[in-house]
Amino acid sequence: MAVLVIAEHDNHQLKADTLKAVSAASQLDGDIHLLVAGSDCADVVSAASQLAGVSKVFVAEHAVYQHQQAENIAELIAANAASYSHILAAATSFGKDVLPRAAALLDVAMVSDIVEIVDGETFVRPIYAGSALATVKSLDAVKVVSIRSSAFDAVAQGGNAVTETLPQVFEPLSEFVSKTAIASERPELSSANVVVSGGRALGSAANFALIEQLADKLGGAVGASRAAVDAGYVANDLQVGQTGKIVAPSLYIAVGISGAIQHLAGMKDSKVIVAINKDPQAPIFQVADYGLEADLFEALPSLIEMI
Repeated sequence: MAVLVIAEHDNHQLKADTLKAVSAASQLDGDIHLLVAGSDCADVVSAASQLAGVSKVFVAEHAVYQHQQAENIAELIAANAASYSHILAAATSFGKDVLPRAAALLDVAMVSDIVEIVDGETFVRPIYAGSALATVKSLDAVKVVSIRSSAFDAVAQGGNAVTETLPQVFEPLSEFVSKTAIASERPELSSANVVVSGGRALGSAANFALIEQLADKLGGAVGASRAAVDAGYVANDLQVGQTGKIVAPSLYIAVGISGAIQHLAGMKDSKVIVAINKDPQAPIFQVADYGLEADLFEALPSLIEMI
């Protein structure tokens, strides 16, 4: 039996999370196949066929797949699931939308947000906001699994997979109306090598400019705690934490963030954690590799100037 990985892309570029899903799939027995559903996505297919370990790329290219609505992608997955022991995707917004629908169509359990593969039936996933790990087992004929991208390294290039066209066309139940995207020259939060996050202690949206300046100096992405998002300092797509995005950059700088367990669940796997907070009892210092007990309004301008 083979493993099917669902590719996430924008019809132009393959998302980095897909490379990590392929890496997870390489820990399972069987050939690795990749499903690319989209429209005018030749560049994506080319990139997918070059991933190490991928032996075949299935291409479903049609106008109905242009916006990759979950309903028709799930139908496509279910229609081609018979040959697979596992169906994988990253636990992104896309994966969380598509995979549960596919699992329901296949009448199997959904194994979500795994951080480790023990064997073909056994997986490890975080529970209680990441404060504990649960080992779960699935005996379903087809295992539908989403992987936490921060727990797996991206697979390398160098493959030479064959491509095959899937003729099925599944019309979505929903209608695409519009898409609003925020353009930014900064790297994407979930895949950035450096993340600088600010908390409620910044006090206002205007003061969040300090976080942006430091992130730009380091070539990193901007993040925020839920408290900062709820206060209206930044948009909610920058939220890091249990109910936001899970990140694991090489460097994570938490500024004015106390370190509630919900926030720690989203960033504690970062390679190096730096905390800046004037409260010496802040929980963030318990997970930080480096801590600076200081007023952020004094520390950040000095740090930006020195960099």
